[in-house]
Parts: sequence; C-alpha cells; structure tokens
Amino acid sequence: MNRIVLMIVDPIIEHYMHTLARRSDHPVLDEMEAFALEKSFPIVGRLVGISLEIYAKMIGARRVFEFGSGYGYSAYWFGRAVGPGGQVVCTDSNPLNREQAEQYLAAAGLWERVRFCTGYAQDIFGQTDGNFDICYNDADKGGYPDIWLMARERIRSGGLYIADNVLWHGWVAVEDSADAKPDWTKAIREHNRLILTDPEFDAFINPTRDGVIVARRKMA
Repeated sequence: MNRIVLMIVDPIIEHYMHTLARRSDHPVLDEMEAFALEKSFPIVGRLVGISLEIYAKMIGARRVFEFGSGYGYSAYWFGRAVGPGGQVVCTDSNPLNREQAEQYLAAAGLWERVRFCTGYAQDIFGQTDGNFDICYNDADKGGYPDIWLMARERIRSGGLYIADNVLWHGWVAVEDSADAKPDWTKAIREHNRLILTDPEFDAFINPTRDGVIVARRKMA
C-alpha cells in the first residue's frame, strides 16, 4: 500500500498568497517563523495566523482558550485580536515552550494578555472556569474528538471553535492510504464528522495549508 500525500493547495497559489501576506508585522514574528523553520517545529504559519486574527476580530473575541500552544505562535495572532484587557489561555506540556513564548510575546508587547499554563490541555481546560469566545485546537490529533466534545459546551453563543490539521495531509480523504498515523487519521475524520453534523453549530473547512475547521455556535 502506497503512502499518499495530496497537495491541498497548489504550490503556485500558496506562494502567491504568501507574497500578499508578507505585510509589515512586529519583527518578533519573523523570529518565531525562522525558529520554526530551523527546528522543524510545527506552527500554523502566516496565512492561517492572519485568518485566526481576523476570525477573532470579527466576533469581538476577548477570551480565547488554546488546546496546544507550542511556543506561542498562534497566541501571537489571538493576542493581537483580543486587545488590552483580553486574555488568551495557552497550554503546553513542555515548560521550555512556555519560557520561549514569554520571551517572544513579551517582546511583541502581548505577554500581559496571555495566561500560559504548563500541563495537559484537557486538564487545564477542566480547571479553568467560564465560557470562551473561541476555543482553538492544535493538540495531539488522537484527542481531537474528545477535545471537541469538551470545548463545544463552553463556547458562547456566536463564538467559534477552530481546529488546525483537519485535512491531515489529505489522508482523511483517502481510505486506503498507508499514512504515518492511521489512528490519528481516524480520530480527525470522526472529529470533522461530529462538528459538521452538529445541529447547534454552523461549520466549514478552510483548505488553507493543512485544513482549518471553523464552527460557529448558533445564536440562541
């Protein structure tokens, strides 16, 4: 059985979109992206990052919870969107990532908008009170269905659930692909099915990069 990797967006289109996205931002963003390239650290990248900021601004988000934050790349975009007095709750199991996130986000003037918790994202979510404008999921893919079921209950009316990697290199669309992590592929498929059949949410998949699902809780 051959391993199949589909090109979700044609590289020519991807390049064109990147040329348009090279807008002027804080120099720390270039540092964060250079670090990801050097260390092969997975980040959402600039195209998805810009979309996260726009989604958050569109709904006036002030409180965001991240399941999986790495060293703060997605928090950079959400931090810009929530504004002074807003909060992004970040989670990561590696304390070194927290230290690095503090350095980057402090340099960008965003650290005061972040509460960065070290540990298992689902546990931290359970220990954090209240509802959220946005729940963002970029944790281990095997946990995606459970994270959705947790998060959906605490997204306010009109709020968003956003998850990265929901097209998973195209493997979700190929039944006989010998992908590297078949259990994760199965979990992502179930995650996507649950969301797109949930009567309380409107949802779609944006095929940018590795696929980003956006689900909006319907207004009461």
